[in-house]
Amino acid sequence: MIHIRIASDPKFLVVVRDVVSRFCELMECSEEDQRGIVLAVDEACSNIIRHTYLGAACHTIDVSCTGNPERIEIVLRDCGPPIDLKRVQPRPLDQVRPGGLGTHFIRSIMDEVEYGYEEGCGNVLRMAKRLSGHAS
Repeated sequence: MIHIRIASDPKFLVVVRDVVSRFCELMECSEEDQRGIVLAVDEACSNIIRHTYLGAACHTIDVSCTGNPERIEIVLRDCGPPIDLKRVQPRPLDQVRPGGLGTHFIRSIMDEVEYGYEEGCGNVLRMAKRLSGHAS
């Protein structure tokens, strides 16, 4: 298991991407799975920064990675107010405009996506991916 806490500043997303990428390597993910998982986690963290913290860099995001060669689970926690799950929907893909595709990417890449709220803890996003193969 790996656990890190970052400030809600976009400049720290490079750290999250690196940690998740290296964790995927340790779990012997295929390169395709690794790229997808890193993208999903990056999108989810960006959404927390943008929508939960409204761009304020003074908050935290906890990232936990667990897994084995068959499955990886990533859990993100923030200290924001409960999110409105009705607003966490991907927009229709036929609407051509910037933004709004993060949840689409997350749901299409990850096999399990579960949003929740834990009193005294905040929002919790659990994402899991069954791995398709091992790295060469």
